[in-house]
Amino acid sequence: MMKTVVLGTGSYLPPTVLTSTELGDRLGTGGQWIVDKTHIRERRVADGSEATSDLATAAARRALQSSGTSPDELDLVIVATSTPDQPIPATAALVQANISADRAAAFDVDAVCSGFVYALVVAHGMLLADDSCRKALVIGADIYSRILDYDDRRTAVLFGDGAGAVVLGKTNADRGIHTTLLGCDGKRADLVQVPAGGSRRPASPQTLADGLHYFKMIGRPVRELAGQVMPEVVEQLLKRAGLTLDDVQHLVPHQANGVMLAELDSALGLAPGVMCRTVEHFGNTGAASVPITLDHAVRGGQIGEDDRVVLVTFGGGMSWGGALLTWAYTHGEETSHD
Repeated sequence: MMKTVVLGTGSYLPPTVLTSTELGDRLGTGGQWIVDKTHIRERRVADGSEATSDLATAAARRALQSSGTSPDELDLVIVATSTPDQPIPATAALVQANISADRAAAFDVDAVCSGFVYALVVAHGMLLADDSCRKALVIGADIYSRILDYDDRRTAVLFGDGAGAVVLGKTNADRGIHTTLLGCDGKRADLVQVPAGGSRRPASPQTLADGLHYFKMIGRPVRELAGQVMPEVVEQLLKRAGLTLDDVQHLVPHQANGVMLAELDSALGLAPGVMCRTVEHFGNTGAASVPITLDHAVRGGQIGEDDRVVLVTFGGGMSWGGALLTWAYTHGEETSHD
């Protein structure tokens, strides 16, 4: 039975570091307050010359190199982002041009922090449905620093910038993606939003004056819903596959907040070392957080051939998703935080 399989991973983090000490001084909270509330010690911030497509392109090139894939082998380029370069065209089209993947169809997916898994599931389905579609590049990339109000301690402390990518191919082996799950509760879409800049509230001097182009989040209900949904996603994936948590070597969750990850770890009763984390160094990088964390685990030698891996995300919309896969290769190369 044909499956889709991850052939390679890559990630890119901008070099500029914003520590929680620096941010705490600006907000008047102190850096230790941020660390206690989020476990985030630092995050990366894109410089003024970098757009989302630039971060996505850098991650894409590393994933292509890791997989031994030439850009002209790609049939699909999908970018998951809620911070595109501009409303039109799709950021994926810019990435496609940057890497010279001239044969590939290219489009964006926006499910906020769940975007990467949504894009992965779309690519997985398209590869299986079309014999002529052989390889896909799936990228999660966000520059939240452009839409944050750095005087709002509820949101400014959480987010960073970055990109992560995977190359997907096909296999007849009993590895790859076994099962996936997506969900959404649109009735709660107002919990996470950027109110202005779209067709309902076009950009105007008044929307700018009112700060409506900044990211807004109602934190408590988001955290409560995430705490309920993410364990359920993991349990449903395992049930569909006829497995238990004892069969899983690695859980790669959305890096929303370190305290939330600790609560998820406890709720699932994970063995030490099963959960993969990068939140301490990079914060919440939106759609990029799962592929960045996956890439660092692979390149750091944590994830090896035949390991079972669960990806689980939660984001605005409110959206969630997951994927269960068996890993197909060992990278074994140490990675840095660059």
